[in-house]
Amino acid sequence: LELKRMSVSKDYRGRGISKALCGEVLRFAQARGYGAVVLSTSMVQVAAQRLYEGQGFRKVGAFSPSLLGSLLCFQIFHYRCNLPGRT
Repeated sequence: LELKRMSVSKDYRGRGISKALCGEVLRFAQARGYGAVVLSTSMVQVAAQRLYEGQGFRKVGAFSPSLLGSLLCFQIFHYRCNLPGRT
C-alpha cells in the first residue's frame, strides 16, 4: 500500500494528528492483508521523516528527481514499513 500526500494544515500541526493518521493507515493496511506500506518524502521534510521513522518506517532508498536536483544534491527518500506477520 502506498501512502501519498499526507498533509496536516499548519494551524493543526503539533497536536498528534499526523501520528494518528499514519497509525490509521498502518492499521488499515494490516487489516486488509497488505505486507507493507511505502511512501516517499523529500530531504527537506525533516519533521515528516521523524514522524515516519517513529511509526516504524525505514529508509530504503533515495534518488534525485531531475538533473537539476542532482546538481543541487536534492533527494527524494523512499520509506517502507513492513507490517507485523508479513514481509
